[in-house]
Amino acid sequence: MQLLIFVLFVGEVVKTTGQRTLRYEGLVLPPVGGSARLRLSAVRAKKVLLVYAHQSAGSFSAAAKDAAVEVLTAQGCTVEVSDLYIMKFKATATAEDITGEIKNEEHFCYAEETKLAWEAGKLSADITEEQRKLTEADLIIFQFPMYWFTVPAIMKGWIDRVLTLGFAYSQEKRYTQGIFKDKKAMLSFTTGSHESMFSANGINGDMNVTLWPLQNGILHYCGFQVLAPQIFWAPSHIPPEARSTMLEAWRTRLQGLLGEEPLSFTPMDCFDGEKGYQLKPEIHEKHASKEFGLTVGIHMGKPLPPNNQMKAGV
Repeated sequence: MQLLIFVLFVGEVVKTTGQRTLRYEGLVLPPVGGSARLRLSAVRAKKVLLVYAHQSAGSFSAAAKDAAVEVLTAQGCTVEVSDLYIMKFKATATAEDITGEIKNEEHFCYAEETKLAWEAGKLSADITEEQRKLTEADLIIFQFPMYWFTVPAIMKGWIDRVLTLGFAYSQEKRYTQGIFKDKKAMLSFTTGSHESMFSANGINGDMNVTLWPLQNGILHYCGFQVLAPQIFWAPSHIPPEARSTMLEAWRTRLQGLLGEEPLSFTPMDCFDGEKGYQLKPEIHEKHASKEFGLTVGIHMGKPLPPNNQMKAGV
């Protein structure tokens, strides 16, 4: 019996209040085979949320975003794109994000107030919609140009407003015990400087250090399994052929992205919560003779582990 694969792809633009959300859907019927019997396996298509921040549709960031949508959709994934500039996404975290009553207007605390609003279903519609997308997604890709060694303000606003207390993290649920521990997330971004400038001897400093606050302090903090970043080094300063090569490498990686192993972080149970979340003595002793620290941030006063925030397995 021959193996038959039927694939149907549908692309649509879904308009919501004051926003434009791009949704690409793929439906895959898995192979059927077997000499003695007919076997049909149901495979749930993965859902991907691509949070995108660039003003120009002709940018390299746009090309990287389009490549991700195309390749992942071709694999049967459902891909939603939150195009933050098109959406005119509000970047400031304010009391306007709460549609219900404010508990303490005089001493307004955004984290606590949005937690209460989330529990009561009183967050603003734009936040609720992004939280829906995030809840449904198996993988989140942040595509952006690096601004001042971090994400653009509009993307930071997405992080501040969407990853609210209670929904994305809590005192008990964070890091390896985090709410999103069954989801994967990654950064995909362009730089304005060449790779050599982001090295341990480069003028911008080690990119692994630059990435620590974003990958550990935001993504891993919320429990995400963090995939190695996709870094497009200085595309505006290289020939067109080199940019094409970059995009092809990204397309190749996307083919196996969902199966990649995440970066290594120190498990939360290695820390003593009753002693200020310091490394437990037995963990410290176990690694005392090692050449490198555990991670970029938890280095124990040792040399940083090479490429800890850029390659899995180190």
